[in-house]
Amino acid sequence: MIEIQHISKKFDDKIVLEDISAKFNPGMCNLIIGASGSGKTVLTKCIVDLIKSDKGHIYFDGVELNGMSKDDRKELRNNIGMLFQGNALFDSMTVLENVRFPLDMFSRISEAEKLERVNKMLARVNLEGVNDKFPAEISGGMKKRVGIARALILNPKYLFCDEPNSGLDPQTSMVIDKLIHELTIENNITTIVVTHDMNSVMEIGDYILYLHQGHKEWEGSNKDIIYCKNDLLNNFIFASDFLQDAKTQRMLEDKN
Repeated sequence: MIEIQHISKKFDDKIVLEDISAKFNPGMCNLIIGASGSGKTVLTKCIVDLIKSDKGHIYFDGVELNGMSKDDRKELRNNIGMLFQGNALFDSMTVLENVRFPLDMFSRISEAEKLERVNKMLARVNLEGVNDKFPAEISGGMKKRVGIARALILNPKYLFCDEPNSGLDPQTSMVIDKLIHELTIENNITTIVVTHDMNSVMEIGDYILYLHQGHKEWEGSNKDIIYCKNDLLNNFIFASDFLQDAKTQRMLEDKN
C-alpha cells in the first residue's frame, strides 16, 4: 500500500499541489485523473521520489519515504516498475534485450534464469515469438506490452503507469487496460495509473483520485462515479455523448 498525507508542492509562487491525501491499495488499479495542469504528474513524481514535496508524508507499506536510509531508498526503487507514456524502449535492442535489461542491471541470476523469466513474462503479455524483433518492427500495442513486461520483470511491489493508452486505438487500449488490471490482481501490485482515457476510468478504476487545479476534488470507484453529484467531475468525465450514454446504460443495468 502507498499512502500520501497532506502533500503540497509549489514552484516559485505557483501552487501545483495543495494538501493532497489518499491511499492506494494493492491488488487494485488506482487511477489519478484530471485536466492538463491539475498536478497529476507532479504528484506521481513526488511519490516516486523524483521531486521533493514541500509538505506532507509519503508511506510505502507503512514506512515513511523521508525516513528511509540511502540503502532503503535503493531497495524501494528496485521494487518500483515504471510504464512510460512513450514506452521508452531501446531502439537498438531486441524485444528480449529490452525486457531483460532490468535483470542485467539489478539482478545476479544466471543467463539461463534471465532467459526463462523473460520468456515467461513475454508469454504472459501474449508476445511469444517476437524475442528477436526490434521496436521498429512491432505495433504500438505490442510496444506497450513489451513495456509492461519490462516494468514487471523484477516482480515489483509497486507499478506506475503514465498514460498507458496514449497513441493507441480504442480496441488496443481495452486490451492494455485488461492486461494491467489482470497483472495487478494476479501479483497483488499497488498500481497507480495516470490517465486521460475515460474508458479506462470506467473499466478499471477500482480507486479514482480526481485532481482539479492542484486540489483533491473527489475520490471513489468507477461504480461511485456513476452516481456522483460533483459537477466538476461530471463535466470532466462525461463530456462526450458516448460517455453520457455509457453512464445512462450503467445506471439502468444497476437498477435491473
